[in-house]
Amino acid sequence: MNKKTFSWCLFDFANSSYSAVIAATIFPVFYANHIVGNAHGQGDLWWGRAIAVSMALVALSSPFLGGIADYSRLKKRMLFLFTFISVLSVASFSFLEKGMVITGFIMIILANTGMEGGLVFYNAFLPEIAEKDQHGRVSAWGFGIGYAGSIIALFLAIFLLKNSSIHTVWVMVAVFFGVFSIPAFLYLPEDRSGVGKGMKDAAKEGLKTTLRHLLSMWRDKNKRRFLLAYLLYEDGVNTVIVFSSIFAATTLGFKEAELIYMYLLVQFTALTGSFIMASRIDTWGPKKVVIITLCLWVVVTVTAFFIQSKVAFVVLASFAGLGLGTLQGATRALYTGFIPKDEESRYFGVYNLVGKSSAIIGPLVFGYISSIWGNQRPAILSVAIFFIIGLAIIYTIEENKR
Repeated sequence: MNKKTFSWCLFDFANSSYSAVIAATIFPVFYANHIVGNAHGQGDLWWGRAIAVSMALVALSSPFLGGIADYSRLKKRMLFLFTFISVLSVASFSFLEKGMVITGFIMIILANTGMEGGLVFYNAFLPEIAEKDQHGRVSAWGFGIGYAGSIIALFLAIFLLKNSSIHTVWVMVAVFFGVFSIPAFLYLPEDRSGVGKGMKDAAKEGLKTTLRHLLSMWRDKNKRRFLLAYLLYEDGVNTVIVFSSIFAATTLGFKEAELIYMYLLVQFTALTGSFIMASRIDTWGPKKVVIITLCLWVVVTVTAFFIQSKVAFVVLASFAGLGLGTLQGATRALYTGFIPKDEESRYFGVYNLVGKSSAIIGPLVFGYISSIWGNQRPAILSVAIFFIIGLAIIYTIEENKR
């Protein structure tokens, strides 16, 4: 592994601290329960709004950002800019106090937009740092090192929660994200001036390319059904990810350290499930695996409505983890069957657009229902509906095998 490849993988190690601590475990609970107050679901409402707005911004801008990544020579500068915005915003969380709802809302939008938007440019470096026949292994190295980053950041968070103020956790994540990103800015390929399109033209080209392929897919009934199903059930998955820790803390009384240990267990079961089902995707076919996994998610979300104890919820979360990586892998494999030969990068522009859009409706619905009922349990059932409708649609598509 050369310096460019290692620095690219190390960036995944860096940003995984954000994914684990800020997006999934400690900060959602801190904002919803402490900053806003969640006795009547208002914390859920504001957290859902923040996630939905930030992901809407990323989804709407992703064709433009993808064009800049593909057609201009500004990837490294743009990656730095978005990373800087996210790191600075996370560090600013340390100034949040109870009642600073709007300030926190704005900071979350900036932090999440910076993180998710930067991934567009990060992913675009892969063809430059690895040969085509090595893309799979290098991508896997990045994910693997990223999991290591999540684990280390979570254990650091546990230590800080036991020995210091919770605000030091946000500083730790900002430092972790910033410091371990530095090698990427030092060793990834430099932007080349005078080559490629300017930022404005590149952004326009990205939008035209994405819309052209989106319209082409939309005219095909089979592909249209896939995109709708993927949008719905992935929205359900994303809603579970961003609200599971808040539900565990608010409804079941989980403490911060307990949330972290549960998240670590889910990460382990997700890896286990991915390895167990990897060969089944090829032997059974990705459509069958997607259907089986969606049935699992329906059972998990409906069962969560009735859960009363911490132990039962941890067991249920472990089962959910088994289907997490499997669903993502099988969905991607199913999608590749619709892609004409040598048009992978263009079609994945549409795939990424739909994927980014799939964290908008679910969080809003969950937050709204929780605030209306003053109870998170009815909101959980709303997530099950996303999986059920997605399952019904995916069942009707014809699987293409390449």
